Amino acid sequence: MAAITSSYITAFLLGLFSTVHCIAMCGSVIGALTLSLPKEVRESQRRMLPFVFNYNVGRILSYSFAGIIVGLLSTPLTQLNAHWVLRVLSVIIMISMGLYLAGWFPKFARAERMGAPLWRLLQPIGQKLLPVRKGSQAFFLGMVWGWLPCGLVYAALAVAATAGDPIKGGLVMLSFGAGTLPAVMGAGLFTGMLAALGRSPNLRKAAGILIILMALATLFWPMESLHEHHAMPDHQHQMQG
Repeated sequence: MAAITSSYITAFLLGLFSTVHCIAMCGSVIGALTLSLPKEVRESQRRMLPFVFNYNVGRILSYSFAGIIVGLLSTPLTQLNAHWVLRVLSVIIMISMGLYLAGWFPKFARAERMGAPLWRLLQPIGQKLLPVRKGSQAFFLGMVWGWLPCGLVYAALAVAATAGDPIKGGLVMLSFGAGTLPAVMGAGLFTGMLAALGRSPNLRKAAGILIILMALATLFWPMESLHEHHAMPDHQHQMQG
């Protein structure tokens, strides 16, 4: 339990610490989506809030679905006691993301090309949902938006892979999405104010360093698959004794 909880915490903090990246990247996306709303809705934050909320619910749901897929694909590795390989890989990806966010590893942006083929298939679906006039449109547009190529999402999926279970992988990505929620919700409601923060070099460096430190810290957290696979036999042995 402690190990899988650490995965949830890692994913949540990864989303939270990457606020400046979310504002810079997703902020422009949700800003464009917000501009597609009727003028009378845009002029009232109270009326705009349900649309922005639905965008984000759809986005996070897609993250969770991606986590389920990754958790399912990584299950065989955890059954082979190769969980440490996934752990090291996730740390490397998170460190790379931190360096990229801080401006020290710009080539990491190339990783986002991995999702480009899928995005080319989904983007036309999203365009058909514009302009947004109903909450349901905002929700489904958010689901499409959740598959936008993003290095930060890939770093979170690497954490989800360490769960070695579809449901837990989905919950890890749900935690990640919750961490991004304050920044992206805020960007939808206060686009101009938060855009300047997203461009701040010092804030980007601070966020990058925090992600790197968190990635290094995960190396010392308990490994869930080893904990679960070996704790049970020990417990049974004690019961038999």
